[in-house]
Amino acid sequence: MGYTIKEGDYEQYGVQMKNGGVIFTFEAEKEDECAVLLYDKEHKVTDEVTVPDRYCRGAIRSICIEGLRTLHLKYNYKINGQVVIDPYANRIVGRERWNDSNRAKVSWQICGGCGAGKFDWQEDIFPEIPRREMVMYKVNVRGFSMDAGIRGSKRGTFAAFRDKIAYLKELGITTVEFMPVYEFEEKELPKPKKLPEYLKWQAKEGDMITPEEPKTSDKVNFWGYVPGNYFAVKASYAWGADAALEWKELVRELHANGMECVMEMYFTGNENQNMILDALRYWVREYHVDGFHLLGERLPITQIAQDAWLRRTKIFYTGYEAMLLERKCSYPHLFVYSDEYLYPVRAMLNHMNGSIEAFACQQRKQHKYHGFVNYIADNNGFTLHDLFCYVEKHNQANGEDNCDGNNWNLSSNYGAEGRCMRRMVRQIRERQMRNAIAILMLGQGVPLLFEGDEQGNSQEGNNNAYCQDNRIGWVNWKKGSAYAWLTDFVRDMIAFRKAHPVLAAEEPKTLNDAGHKGFPDLSYHGENAWISALTRERQSVGMMYCGAYVKRWDGTPDDDIYVGYNFHTSIERFALPKISGKRRWHLCMDTARGTQPFLPKEELVAEAQIAVKGQSVVILVGK
Repeated sequence: MGYTIKEGDYEQYGVQMKNGGVIFTFEAEKEDECAVLLYDKEHKVTDEVTVPDRYCRGAIRSICIEGLRTLHLKYNYKINGQVVIDPYANRIVGRERWNDSNRAKVSWQICGGCGAGKFDWQEDIFPEIPRREMVMYKVNVRGFSMDAGIRGSKRGTFAAFRDKIAYLKELGITTVEFMPVYEFEEKELPKPKKLPEYLKWQAKEGDMITPEEPKTSDKVNFWGYVPGNYFAVKASYAWGADAALEWKELVRELHANGMECVMEMYFTGNENQNMILDALRYWVREYHVDGFHLLGERLPITQIAQDAWLRRTKIFYTGYEAMLLERKCSYPHLFVYSDEYLYPVRAMLNHMNGSIEAFACQQRKQHKYHGFVNYIADNNGFTLHDLFCYVEKHNQANGEDNCDGNNWNLSSNYGAEGRCMRRMVRQIRERQMRNAIAILMLGQGVPLLFEGDEQGNSQEGNNNAYCQDNRIGWVNWKKGSAYAWLTDFVRDMIAFRKAHPVLAAEEPKTLNDAGHKGFPDLSYHGENAWISALTRERQSVGMMYCGAYVKRWDGTPDDDIYVGYNFHTSIERFALPKISGKRRWHLCMDTARGTQPFLPKEELVAEAQIAVKGQSVVILVGK
């Protein structure tokens, strides 16, 4: 088919429809031999349109092909004889079905397409939830709903997740973090093996040995931490034919419910840094994304943190430069996202030579100009349930001889590895799950839950379920009925956190009475009140938050809050400081009280001390 060509406008990378033609703009040197390949429905090349070398500005090539339309467009570039997928393609054609073995017929060929069309955002508003109110929840779109009792092709899709937004909102979640939802190759494709010319195989009659053909692995990369197509929505996550549309509908629905959308973005370190910045801007502009959790090496984090387009986009990352975190700003949007919180908390919970001082520091960790994300369980490790059921990882199903995954888990099984019906074992495991949730929600940083942890979800001891696209890696919603008490407790703890902003104050605690409120903003207590030293041998601490330092949403001072953490196995007595006026301490939550730790009616504590059972957490409110 003949087309008329002319020089493109170089305005933006990728494909755009303009003035009756389609403009292709991509990176290549003037000396490179370039062409645009056009494909038919069977992924066969129908046209090869050469890009003249004069169509070049710097190292950018741009060509306009008139008479072409973006509808059903399938294209790639050919640069110096090599077929190259457009890194800026906003749609990928060829991966519409998840783990589709039929793609072998076309040698796993994929093409660029044009997918992001017009969309009615209906006056959509970015929620911009203050970090003091944030509660995060991390999900894998496919794993979240594959075992949720949904029938047919809706399982594992954006549409299935939308059906669960009301559940997450009712739980108290404000910010959903999605593991990769951009296009990536989930199949482990065979790598072609090429011999040098002088070693080329010469077949002879009677040969008993022939070269081994590369085989396709049955393993599926379930999580997506592989090189991606960073401008395209993952087609196999769509229920229908338009993944971009369904992703926009999902984001719009989250915003309508006052919730934020954060995308996890993994980069290998080999990407063009300008392209990384362009991709982040694109998702904010085109899909109204609220934030990014950035993973990978050699990222242009300084440019990202200072970019005007991303100035009100939340950026979650591990290795910021100090000067970025100390910068004064009217809207703090940088968050340190690391496992720094996880290890000290696990060490205390499971008696792994933990430090009460390190624990207390993590509970009050905060900064005026940036935030911290706290989590005890994540996809890179045991689920919350398995953290208290397994000492060893059980990753044999991954096919790597149990050599993959983290060996440093600070976990415990409390007497039996894995499933156990003994009452005492079950009770201590359940109490430890309550303790973990209470600790997480009482920390000053932003708490993050991993999908299914509020329902006691288990991965059967697998702490690296990256390839488990099955019941190991999926959230088991049926099990949730047996752990309804845990879901209720998570909901209650989130509600308590939100009702008492002194716990999540955005200002760091000073551990003194700088505001002349009568008490320090935060103080430590033990068997005696007002202890100053958190020595290493201590395994318990009482933390008192002075409510006068933080106002509620109605402008009134918050209540005084006292939290007793007892990591000993035996009862410890905690001194309760005398509070001003006629106010008294009232016990409202005790994780040692079985599956209903929040008391139906708060109990007045008349004595100057309270006895706290071993391995439990209590909360008292001054009223």
